[in-house]
Amino acid sequence: MADAPHIPVLLNPILEKCAPVHGVWLDGTFGYGGYSYALKEAGASKVIGVDQDPDVIARNQNLPEGITLIQGRFGDLDKLVDEPLDGVVLDIGVSSMQIDEGARGFSFMRDGPLDMRMSQSGPSAADVVNRGDEELIANILFQFGEERKSRRIARAIVAARREGDITSTLQLAEIIKKNLPHPKPNQPHPATRSFQALRIAVNDELGELARGLNAAEAALAPGGLLVVVTFHSLEDRMVKRFMQIRSGNAPRANRYAPETEADAARFEKVTRKAIEATEAECAANPRARSARLRIARRLETPAAYTDPHDIGMPKIDLSKGGIL
Repeated sequence: MADAPHIPVLLNPILEKCAPVHGVWLDGTFGYGGYSYALKEAGASKVIGVDQDPDVIARNQNLPEGITLIQGRFGDLDKLVDEPLDGVVLDIGVSSMQIDEGARGFSFMRDGPLDMRMSQSGPSAADVVNRGDEELIANILFQFGEERKSRRIARAIVAARREGDITSTLQLAEIIKKNLPHPKPNQPHPATRSFQALRIAVNDELGELARGLNAAEAALAPGGLLVVVTFHSLEDRMVKRFMQIRSGNAPRANRYAPETEADAARFEKVTRKAIEATEAECAANPRARSARLRIARRLETPAAYTDPHDIGMPKIDLSKGGIL
């Protein structure tokens, strides 16, 4: 693998739980290619990488034999491949490549344009904070960032933009910081939750996750593995709920009613509960501290569809808040 500053999270437990690795795998969030290279080395005959970021595509033009890269969204993975898959790996979240470049506008620690778009297209974070109404902004911060002071921050953002558009990351971070208590030692930066929420909203990350889970069900061959690494409690709850429903363990309104085709299991859980990083991995890679890994194996039952809201995706419509 090339010298990559991004360290794949929970790689060892992934390889252990998925052993023996074989056949065709899809890495839905290619980034620096950490998972793809490791899967190929572990025994996969072919790895198909997918990434929506044009910079990722441009930086990975000379991949080794057996690894290919497609520009696209992992929510469309079943349409991007024309062969059954033996495994799908999804690392949900922003990569260090994106955070480390101030010009991408993801970081509250580096000044840059308030952007946050992984695909570099569509409405940006600046569009949300400058054009969204106060209620929409508050809902985004609360639902996607679990920010308790969401309404106070939303009011402050709306008040600040009356003096002119909010255009930079540090400008927004300062507005948020002024409206929250000073953090205690070892607490995260006051803007952490708000920036996370805006990034999730701008990139429709939870909607993409729901689409990706359904797409993986459609694309995986019987026996194929669905591997998902999340970094946010909302994401993990959605994956947990999806695997619960699709393994036939969702509670039914009437437990005496006969099982229907919709209730039939499409997966069996490989991990009974989420796997977390060890202290050693967290020390070597702080990004791993919030990571959660869940794995399920595809069964032979034909694929169906799971409604995103059935697995806990919040309902926020940007079109109703003046963004789209």
